[in-house]
Amino acid sequence: MITVVTEHDGGHVTHFELARTIERVNRRFTDLLRIEMGKLGVGDIGPAQVMVLFTIGNGELSVRDLLDKGHYLGSNVSYYLKQLVDLGYIDRVASQRDRRSARISLSQKGHDLCQALRTADDTYHRLLVRDEDESRELDNAYRLLQKLELVWTNATRYGA
Repeated sequence: MITVVTEHDGGHVTHFELARTIERVNRRFTDLLRIEMGKLGVGDIGPAQVMVLFTIGNGELSVRDLLDKGHYLGSNVSYYLKQLVDLGYIDRVASQRDRRSARISLSQKGHDLCQALRTADDTYHRLLVRDEDESRELDNAYRLLQKLELVWTNATRYGA
């Protein structure tokens, strides 16, 4: 049995508590992703670059689209993309109209890595979701996180 450690005092959950929990969950997920990558023998990129691969997905994007879709900082994503191109995880095709602009997509190597990690994710998913009630709980948690993201995004853009 897994014990969840919480500092919540039983009153209303604060945004600080939510943010700290999200940060810890993200750190644990990054650790888990690093372990799964190690099992696959992937040591040339890290979890942050893998998340870029998943953000690109099966389509083709401009770098601008990737920035919007993944909420990355421009300097970080430029470094990640160069590294991912150099290591063969993504393909980059410069625009014929504007050489400064490019379209990016996963290479076969990138697709293969994402598929292997999805397979590993299925195992963890089955540990978390064992029946219809737990599936609904996970869906509700996802929708709540999306709502929280929207509220925080709008608050930063337009004020409270």
